Amino acid sequence: MARITTYATDTNISELDKLVGTDADDASKTKNFLISTLADYFVPYQIYAALLTQTGSANPPVATILQNNTGATIAWTRTGAGTYTATANSIIFTANKTAVIINQGDEDSVASDKNIKWASPTTSTITIDAGADGVLTGGFIEIRVYA
Repeated sequence: MARITTYATDTNISELDKLVGTDADDASKTKNFLISTLADYFVPYQIYAALLTQTGSANPPVATILQNNTGATIAWTRTGAGTYTATANSIIFTANKTAVIINQGDEDSVASDKNIKWASPTTSTITIDAGADGVLTGGFIEIRVYA
C-alpha cells in the first residue's frame, strides 16, 4: 500500500466521495466513510439557504438556491401582500428545532426600514412577512433544522 502522502490532493469533494478511517469498535478494521454521512458530525443541522427576489404584486419570490441538504424540494408561493410561504414536499421542519435567518437583500430596496418576520413553521411550511411586495431583492434566507 502506498504512503498516504503520495496520493494526489483533491479539493473538488463530492458527497459521494469516501474517507478511509478506523472502526472505533475494532481498531484492527479499516473502512470507508461517505463524506455525506460525516457532514452530520460537523454541522448539527440541515440547511436550506437561498437568495429570494420578489417583484410585482402577484408573483411569488424566485429562489436562487445556495445550499439545500434537507432532502426536500421547497416551493415558494405568495399568500398575500408581502407574505410568502415556503412549502417543502416532505415533513422536514421540527417544532422548537427550526430557525430562520432572513434579510431583504439590497440595502436600497423599497422598504429598507421594515423588519422581515417569520412564523413558527408547520412540519412542511414556513411563512415570512416582508411587509410589502417588492421588498426582497436578493434577500438571504437560511432555514436551519436542528437534530
